[in-house]
Amino acid sequence: VQLQASGGGLVQAGGSLRLSCVASGPISKINDMGWHRQVPGKRRELVASITEDGEPNYASAVKGRFAISRDNAMNTVYLQMNSLKPEDTAVYFCNADTVRYEYNGYDRHTVRHDIWGQGTLVTVSS
Repeated sequence: VQLQASGGGLVQAGGSLRLSCVASGPISKINDMGWHRQVPGKRRELVASITEDGEPNYASAVKGRFAISRDNAMNTVYLQMNSLKPEDTAVYFCNADTVRYEYNGYDRHTVRHDIWGQGTLVTVSS
């Protein structure tokens, strides 16, 4: 199971970007999905997350500017970033709590993986 993120780039302050992240591999369902970001020398921080039912959660620094969404049929999570600021500059990582059901006769075994994408760089110029 792996995540592939895309959509990063260079944008001027006030601009917008949309990040996408697709999960692939043997997946039965995905619980929470999310986006984190990290700048050199600092701890990785949560930007936004979304439950399987579509309930979002945002860091206070991005609330009102960013919107997270997902397409369960496509195993994809999106992050629409508007009104970008230079302090949003970071490597953005997607994350997913994946579930795979394995069956042995009448028995079902649940395998969970917390997986991370490779990161995509977002640079906001002032």
